[in-house]
Amino acid sequence: MKKTLFAAALFVATAAGAFVPMAAPAFAAPVSYKIDPAHTAVAFIVDHIGFSKVIGRFNTVGGDISFDKDAVENSTVNVTIDAASIDTNHAKRDEHLRSPDFFNAKEFPKVTFKSTKIEKTGDKTGKLHGDLTMLGVTKPVVLDVTFNKDGVSPASKLETAGFSARGTVKRTDFGMKYGAPAVGDDIQLLIEIEAVKS
Repeated sequence: MKKTLFAAALFVATAAGAFVPMAAPAFAAPVSYKIDPAHTAVAFIVDHIGFSKVIGRFNTVGGDISFDKDAVENSTVNVTIDAASIDTNHAKRDEHLRSPDFFNAKEFPKVTFKSTKIEKTGDKTGKLHGDLTMLGVTKPVVLDVTFNKDGVSPASKLETAGFSARGTVKRTDFGMKYGAPAVGDDIQLLIEIEAVKS
């Protein structure tokens, strides 16, 4: 009799346990980062009349990144660039690039990028879709992105994440038509970012 009661109790307990919802697996929450301007470069390459290529960069870049390693598609990126900070190592050319012929930096002081979608293509690679706004015009762009690493930087002792991105945009899509096509329309972008946990 005792064995029968014990078996019945064990059955009831087991059956009841089957209806207890299992705890959902724990995933790390997205981590917020601020772009470190001292270790970030937004550079570009553009053809110059077929003779050579001009290489330049923007010296003032800021923004934030929300990075979810477990679900990369939930990550977001926002970047702001000071158009007047353009630097091609030639003062007269840089002055012209800030003029209405090109970036019109007085009227449109900021170039911005806001992510809209991220596709994972490999363990550390993805395609970053977003809206690039320049000269008051917003166009979709896609960048090939590599997640380099994260961890405590031995230099700053701060939690840091590093990313590289490459892509191409057409400047005429944004109304920047001066000198085209002698001065290249396709602008190659080379982006290196270190961001510090905020």
